[in-house]
Amino acid sequence: MQTVETIKGRLRLPAIAAPMFLVSGPELVLAACKAGIVGSFPANNARTIEVLDEWMGEISAAVGDAPWAINIMVHRTYERTAEEMELVLKHKPPIVITALGSPKTLVTAIQAYGGLVYADVNSLSYARKAAEAGVDGLVLISAGAGGHTGMLSAFAFVPAVREFFDGAIVLGGAIGSGRAIRAAEMLGADFAYLGTRLIASDESMAHPDYKTMLIEASSDDIILSASLTGVPANWLRGSLVAAGYDPAQMGPKAEIELGRPETGDAKRWRDVWSAGQGVGAVRAIEQVGAIVDELVEEYEATGR
Repeated sequence: MQTVETIKGRLRLPAIAAPMFLVSGPELVLAACKAGIVGSFPANNARTIEVLDEWMGEISAAVGDAPWAINIMVHRTYERTAEEMELVLKHKPPIVITALGSPKTLVTAIQAYGGLVYADVNSLSYARKAAEAGVDGLVLISAGAGGHTGMLSAFAFVPAVREFFDGAIVLGGAIGSGRAIRAAEMLGADFAYLGTRLIASDESMAHPDYKTMLIEASSDDIILSASLTGVPANWLRGSLVAAGYDPAQMGPKAEIELGRPETGDAKRWRDVWSAGQGVGAVRAIEQVGAIVDELVEEYEATGR
């Protein structure tokens, strides 16, 4: 089984390209791995299980020994978890990132083939439960993260988790520079989660208008609401307005009902776009390699 040290030894930066809904696919994963960070994607971006099988096979064949990850939802309302787990056991990704639920039932099977289980958590209580389930790492989603987010400041979250967890810690939330990656390490994290900064990359699946909106946006354009998915998430104001929502009155929290990616209902968020408070770091549409090069330069400069 790989360790934090062996993973870092294969990277140029201690960073993971976060799995992003309707943004991350094989092209982004492979570009991230080539650039020297961990590439990842959410399984539900593959709209059918057959496409997911193809994507995982393509990535496995192309990355060599570069670490990569798949993100699967384990919420009770998500109907494809079992089928996705069958493909995890077939393709054996080095890292599996679970979200929206307990990873307890998956840990043993993934660890049996040498895979690592990292659980996406947004509170101390969820972090403790995931740690008790035997995961290898915790992805701490702190305040300011794009998409589904947490409420805790990274300055409080990481030290508190490090008090009871000695596994890998990944920190997410408004990290878009090499300096921020270094800061995550100084707080006690092993890896940084890079999300919003990579949405406007050439290799992402994001709509061109989404990328343009990111370039034009600032942190003032980020709206926090649980009224769309049932989970607190950060959204781009412009996309909410375009979709007919009033950012000032988003309404009550929705019921979480994930279903299957194949259903038409699963497509209802494709025109409502998420971003984190670090959106100001997005200044142009660039290749992932160029973005990582800049991050490496900034990261190394902070260590001098």
